Amino acid sequence: MNKYELALIVNAKLEDEARAEVVEKTKGYIARFGGTVTEVDEWGKKRLAYEIQKMREGFYYFIKFDAEPDCPAELEKRVRIQDNVLRFLCVRQDEA
Repeated sequence: MNKYELALIVNAKLEDEARAEVVEKTKGYIARFGGTVTEVDEWGKKRLAYEIQKMREGFYYFIKFDAEPDCPAELEKRVRIQDNVLRFLCVRQDEA
């Protein structure tokens, strides 16, 4: 299994419950494709470097997980179509 980190920027106009639902849904996708979430780091509301979908702020979440190599591709397919996710990036972490 490889270690991965998924960065999510979620719409800042959402209520707390809706944001938590987006994160839980993403964690569910990770579990569905055989991964295990090891850590969820919430950075809170931050100003974006540039405007995305007419928004200047977003909530940042970093989800660390262990999974097989095919999991990130499947995860990205599902996260891409979520309406409240402004941007995402999944990267593999180095072993060292």
